[in-house]
Amino acid sequence: MRNIRNTYSKPKVPWNSAQIKEDKVIMKQYGLRRKKELWKSQEVLRNYRERARKLIAANNPRKEGILIDKMVKLGLLKKDMGLDDILALDVHNILDRRLQSVIKQKGITGNIKTARQYIVHGHVLLDDRRMKFPSYLVSIDEENKLKLHPNSKNLAEKPAPKKENIKKIEMPVETAEEKKEEKPAEKVESKEV
Repeated sequence: MRNIRNTYSKPKVPWNSAQIKEDKVIMKQYGLRRKKELWKSQEVLRNYRERARKLIAANNPRKEGILIDKMVKLGLLKKDMGLDDILALDVHNILDRRLQSVIKQKGITGNIKTARQYIVHGHVLLDDRRMKFPSYLVSIDEENKLKLHPNSKNLAEKPAPKKENIKKIEMPVETAEEKKEEKPAEKVESKEV
């Protein structure tokens, strides 16, 4: 049986108010639902930075080239950058490469939460395959292959519903004096008959 381990680690100080406020801002900016998603992105960044530190110490040009090529394909670095630039990355760089963020940046959807909804409901195609994971890291090559499902195209272009003009029927309004005048007259007529 496979030993399953967490893909993230929780903060060492759980009730740091400054960190909590900062996390809330990041979660709102990138449309994350749970802090676990933020922690996973931080763990991905932590792993890349750890690999870069080890390669700086080992001085292995072949492995350095492999890591830098991978980071360039993910869109986290440019071609002429080195291992020191990997150490300068922050969690915003990772979150910008998520499928949810890329869809918002390309203008497929109006806001970040709508982008997440389209992905989860299966309306987004990546290289003609449905992609249902908002946390998927999109490479530079795959970024041009993103599109909405043909049946879902109407969702993005659907105009706002029009309000129908309801014609009001004007009825004559009787004043209180007219009502009083009519009632006594009716009573008088009924007594005579």
